[in-house]
Formats: sequence, C-alpha cells, structure tokens
Amino acid sequence: MTEEAKTQAAGQESGPSVQKIAINFLIRFYIVFKVLKLYAENNELIEEQTRLLMEELNRLKEVEPEIKFKIKQESIFFNQQRLKFSLANYHIFKSLLEEFRRREIGQLDLSADISRQELIKALSIFCQKRTGPELFEAIQAELAEQQISGLSLEKMQASEHLLSPEKSSARLYFLSILHLREISEREKANEKIKLNTTRRLIQSIFNHLVDNESFLLGLTNIKNHDEYTLNHSVNVSLLAIALGKRLGLTRAELVDLGLSAFFHDLGKIETPLEILNKPGQLTEEERKIMELHPSQGAEKLVQLKEFRRLPISAIHVAMEHHIKEDLSGYPHFKIKQDINLYSRIVKVCDFFDAITTKRVYRKKVFTRAEALSLMLDQIGAEFNPIILKAFVQMMGVFPIGSVVLLNTGEVGLVTGVNQEMKFLMRPKVKLIADAEGNKIDGEIVDLTEVDIASQKYKRTIVKEINPDEYGLKVADYFLAQAEA
Repeated sequence: MTEEAKTQAAGQESGPSVQKIAINFLIRFYIVFKVLKLYAENNELIEEQTRLLMEELNRLKEVEPEIKFKIKQESIFFNQQRLKFSLANYHIFKSLLEEFRRREIGQLDLSADISRQELIKALSIFCQKRTGPELFEAIQAELAEQQISGLSLEKMQASEHLLSPEKSSARLYFLSILHLREISEREKANEKIKLNTTRRLIQSIFNHLVDNESFLLGLTNIKNHDEYTLNHSVNVSLLAIALGKRLGLTRAELVDLGLSAFFHDLGKIETPLEILNKPGQLTEEERKIMELHPSQGAEKLVQLKEFRRLPISAIHVAMEHHIKEDLSGYPHFKIKQDINLYSRIVKVCDFFDAITTKRVYRKKVFTRAEALSLMLDQIGAEFNPIILKAFVQMMGVFPIGSVVLLNTGEVGLVTGVNQEMKFLMRPKVKLIADAEGNKIDGEIVDLTEVDIASQKYKRTIVKEINPDEYGLKVADYFLAQAEA
C-alpha cells in the first residue's frame, strides 16, 4: 500500500470526530503558546487555558493511542490524517505552520503520560525569542536540560522548507496554466481529465488568496498573448474566488466557483484559431461559430468521464457567462428568467480580464481603472449591480497593477488596496520612477501616510497613466517580487 493510500485509510478509520478533536487541541495549543508570550506561567489566564488544553489532550488520548503532529508541505497531519481547517480557524493553522517552520520543527509527539507541568514548560521553551541558525537544536537542548520526557520533536527535513509566499503563489499560477493546457490536450485526444487534481489546485489557489490576496491579484496582470485562453481562464478563476469571498461564499462554495470559472471557456477548444485570433471584424458566419463556444463548453463538461466530481454550477457558468443581466447576450434562450449566481460572478471577472488584455482584434486596451469605469456605465444592463459594486470595491479605484502619477512627480505601481471607503483613493504603491523620470526600484509606500509637520498626506495620486505608453511591463514587477 502506498503512503497516500495509507493516509487515506487512516483518515477513513479516524473519522471526523478525531479530526475535530485534533483541531481543537491545536487551537488550544496555539492560544496557550500566544498567551505565554505575554504572561508568566502562574498567571490565572495561563492556568485556565492550560486546563482547557489538557482537557482536549485527554479527549485525544481516549480515541488515539499515540499523538503525533507532522508538518508535510503546507499541511498539518495528525497520525497520518491531514487536518482540514475551516475558514474561521484557517489563520490559526497558518500561524502554527509558520511558528513550527521558524523553529524547524517537523514533528511533535506527545506521550500518553505527559503532565500539565511538562506541557506548559515545553510551550514556554517554544515561545522564547531566539536568534541564530540552529533554533531547533537550542530548543532540543533546553527540553533535555529541563528533563521533559513526555514530549519529543523531530527536525523538519530540508525538502519541507517553504518557498516565499510570493514565489509559491507565482509557481501555483503557472502550474494552473500548465494544468489547463494539459486538460485541453487531453480533451482533444479524448483522454480522461483528472478533476481531482483540478479541485486540489483550486483549493490551493483559495489558500493562497486567504494568505496573500494582493500579490495574487497582481499576478492577474500577466497576459500571455500566445496562450490567451489558458492565461485568461486562470485569471478569471483567481478573480472569481476573490470576489466570491467578498460576497460571503463558504470555502466549499468558493472551490466550486473557482472550478466553474476555470472551465468557463472550455468550449473554445472547438473554435478555429483563425476566428479566435482574427485581427479584423468577424463575419456573420464567423460570429455564429464564435457564439457556439458556451454550449460546446457545457456539452464537453457533461460528457466528462468524471462528470459526477464536477459541480453543476460549472455547466451553468460555461453556458451563461456571456448572458447579460437584462438576459440579452448569447446563447439565446426561448425561455430564460434568471442567471446562476456563479455565472453572474464569472461574467464580471471574464469581462474585466478580457478588456484589459491586448488582442489583435481590439484597437484599445483599457487600463484597469478605465475598465472599471466602463463596467460601471453598464451596471444593471450588462452586470448585476450588487456583484459589480463588490468587485469595484475589491479592486479599488486604482486596482492592483495600475500605474499612477503622484503629486511629488514620482510614478508608482499600485500593489495593495486600502479597503476602508475613505481610503479607496489611497492605495499602497511601489515607487518605480523618481521625480526626474528615472526608473528606480523604490520602496512600497502607503498613501494614507501623513506628514507630521504639515498634517497633510505625503503623497497623493494625480492620475492613472497607461503603462504601455511608457514602455512599462506591469507583470514584470510582480514576477520580480516572486524572485526576490
């Protein structure tokens, strides 16, 4: 039996109750770890929290003979079962993962007879501030000095050390494009498409968006003109998940939404390249062929051998992403009274990414701010008002990737949006040119910063500028950040 099969079998035997108890234990573990940084061991709050921690530990002892927590890639395993954290406690999971990695702890084992005193001493050792290259060895030495035998550690393997969040996100972005290319090739060859792999990929995108949304939204500035449909589909999936999160969808719903967006243009496999890339206006016959891709995409999804693993919303999105809010658009339905929520979300993201991408048949490429302005002009007729307003607030008045001229004469690249309404005009920007027009690798500044002496903002945006007119490639700045 392979290691993966053993893990799955262990997960089936353990069941959701053990999963819940193990997660509750780690939450209590994290709370005690945090409060020990603030208070002495004999503090009342510490006493109460360690009591609750021991209660969870005793629950674990009742259902599992051994207690082992292992870090593997970007997951925490309990006795070979991967723990699945909800959106509500995901920040605790990520913080724990970072604390373990910082100390190079790859595995934590607790014996059945560990005492409360031993556990709190061990946690006190963990949370001490240390510097230097051998943190794990220092922790091990102190555990031995304190004669703590009920807890043992294993050092993290070199292969488990994480890439930077930016490098990891960029790698995931390009893996998504490669995976979609593989899907297209398999579809053309009538081979089985691995939907489980796609679902795991979308789950990873969701996780990265929770951790580093601004950078991932920045990556949607990447426009590969030779593989437009693949690049576009990944961008739309990223934007849709981020927008769905703003609209209050659950993690499971967001993964289904991401999958649906990922496959929204699958029907274009059947559209001839000479039509997709035609520089001039399409003839009536060519337009009819182009407008077949929604129904062709829906048909392909229904015919997948693993269709049962696909959310039904994917069929709706493939079919409906070119239908407008007023029910015009294509394909034409004799009777159509409503549009699926996911289709409405994907329509917004699809339109935005399309008109901000240079295409042979489109004379004008809109900047990201221009695109939002154009879309707002069509609110209610083309786009659902609530969804579009949420999208505009998510992207900001000056979306991530916008190039702006500041009142200091400097030029900046927007790298983050301040979500407070009063600061929507004041994003975070990376300075890329000085007041004399020289290109620089400047710092990231927050435009909400106020000069103490004058009590005025240090910098203010004068206007957005078109990066193409200045020979600036916005995507390069985000890719350089990933490589830094």
